[in-house]
Amino acid sequence: MPMEIDKLTAVHTLHKVIDHTDYNRIRLALQRIKQPIRLTLEDMRCLDVIIENDCWLCIDTCMNDRPIMAWVSFETSHRSGLNESVMCDLRLYHIHSGLVMGEVLENIGKALQKRLGAL
Repeated sequence: MPMEIDKLTAVHTLHKVIDHTDYNRIRLALQRIKQPIRLTLEDMRCLDVIIENDCWLCIDTCMNDRPIMAWVSFETSHRSGLNESVMCDLRLYHIHSGLVMGEVLENIGKALQKRLGAL
């Protein structure tokens, strides 16, 4: 995991469902692009995402790569098809990170589409 994320204390942890489209796009990128994948979220000032198999970490580049949130503990054992969503834990490391979590995931999708399209 990037930055040994398990050693950090989260402000709050949420159980979230990742839509199959988002999850599948990220898994495809992990197979095609060298890991870890670091993406700059163009529509979100100072936010980057570092993507690895077991952790998607959003960081604040204006604050020395301070963790903002992390998607971890992906539960894929129940999945019988690519059209099924995936449960995970979303760890929030900043008090206001919950305000942007949906927008971050949306921007990850945009950035990955652009990167995968260039391959």
